[in-house]
Amino acid sequence: MSTDRILSQLLGSGAASGFAGGLAGGLASGLLTSKSGRKFGKKALKVGGIAAIGGLAYAAFSRYRDNQELAGATAVSRTEPVTPDRFVPAPHRAAEADALALTLLRAMIAAAQADGRLDGAERAAIYERVGSLDLSDAEKANLLAQLDDPVDMSSLVAAASTPEIAAEIYTASLLAIELDTAAERAYLAMLAARLGLPDDLVAAIHNQIEVAGSAGDAGPPQPTLQAAAT
Repeated sequence: MSTDRILSQLLGSGAASGFAGGLAGGLASGLLTSKSGRKFGKKALKVGGIAAIGGLAYAAFSRYRDNQELAGATAVSRTEPVTPDRFVPAPHRAAEADALALTLLRAMIAAAQADGRLDGAERAAIYERVGSLDLSDAEKANLLAQLDDPVDMSSLVAAASTPEIAAEIYTASLLAIELDTAAERAYLAMLAARLGLPDDLVAAIHNQIEVAGSAGDAGPPQPTLQAAAT
């Protein structure tokens, strides 16, 4: 069972499974129908969830580091180069990839829950949509279990063992919501602060998602990133 497959299906659900209609409120309107998520649907289904999120975070992080170096800043150490494998584990690191996929999945769920809990009707609707995803019964059960398990921000912050993973957690969170409520904006601001992400890096992530989304599923030129788990 691949958590990366679950992640890619969630990211691709709007484009691939007809979830564009949307539901009102909370997780139902965010996680499966977010405009940002829909724009990356086919790409996520093709390359995998980790690779789709990692590609965005890598491009934003690289641009941020380049700007820092041009400005002579030292907010981020320049002793280690920004390389794709710091965002997407190599194929032989399957356990690490699955752990990262689970972290990113839980980041999406936490962000989508930022503006409130699901009521009974919304929960039934999202369960129906999960049932229509191209996942095995075991993967669907895993996803539903994650949806029912509250995610606290402290656990996400603890999982951010590197600046690159921190950037990916924020990227996944931003993809899961519309960012059209005060609660969602406050949640992302707090998440960025807790993850220790500089304002310029946060801005680069927002910009990267906007630019890539404007280009549709193809997105802007991206580094070759191969997901480890399939």
